[in-house]
Amino acid sequence: MPVVRINAIGDTVTLHRSPRSPRSVLRQTRDTQGPVIIMTHGYKYRPEDGKACPHRHILAFHPTPTPWHCPSWPQQLGFGSGFDDEGLGIAFGWNAQGPLWAARRRAVEAGRALADMVRYLRRLNPNRPIHFIGHSMGTELALEALHYIQPGSLNRIISMTGAAYQSRTLSALETPAGRQAEFINVTSRENDVFDFMYEWLIQPPKRGDRSIGLGFEAPNAVTLQIDCHDTLEHLSRMIFPVGTPQRRVCHWSSYTRPGVLRVYNALLRNQDHLSLHQLRGGVPEQSDRRWSRLFALPCPYDLLPFAQKAS
Repeated sequence: MPVVRINAIGDTVTLHRSPRSPRSVLRQTRDTQGPVIIMTHGYKYRPEDGKACPHRHILAFHPTPTPWHCPSWPQQLGFGSGFDDEGLGIAFGWNAQGPLWAARRRAVEAGRALADMVRYLRRLNPNRPIHFIGHSMGTELALEALHYIQPGSLNRIISMTGAAYQSRTLSALETPAGRQAEFINVTSRENDVFDFMYEWLIQPPKRGDRSIGLGFEAPNAVTLQIDCHDTLEHLSRMIFPVGTPQRRVCHWSSYTRPGVLRVYNALLRNQDHLSLHQLRGGVPEQSDRRWSRLFALPCPYDLLPFAQKAS
């Protein structure tokens, strides 16, 4: 049972396509060796939707074929290998359809459901690390959960081009649980259009607030801009090579770019050896300005037809 499929219904959890209690299934995993890695999607996915069920796409071992590249997060994050210490994967689904403001409200509710599940997992095995990785608005689930869990409950959070405000993120990281968690903020100027739309459609917690796509500073956080040459060189030397950006606008490059999920796998499974201090050591202190990629002069690889296959 390397991956358990769980969905949030409001602020409660259910098993995907099963009447069984999620706790009864999770109880069977209490002695699983290796970390717990909770994976969640972003906007427009919804469990049980024939065309947009995350458990048939990015959260599946064998994603349903689509016209676009759809990598299997569980496979790329080390599950299904058969190793005794691969840990427990939790594919966490929630209703992310409808108007953006409504999807965000449900993301917050799902975050409270996530918190309840994390509390139970921590009681089952207090010494087992629990990590979270989410794309876009899925980041909101982890931020909300930090307000309802005990310190040390979530160890490392990877936000892939997260749709969240800076003040909201800092507030979550200032909670007792947030201060003991590590937050890896994966950004890209390819996502600027989507960050701008988020700021335009979702009211900020305070005036002048900006999305975390522009980066932010916190003692237990680091921003990795994956369309930055220096950052890619650093990740290549330190962990694993990541493909170079090939598009000016892309919301999904934080998980479709060749090699990037393997980097996340290393970050989630080798927290002691890949510290935030080491990650900070090779990345620029400031992120590139918004729109700097959209309006930049073309690079040679942007003009080559074969290069467009990279993302």
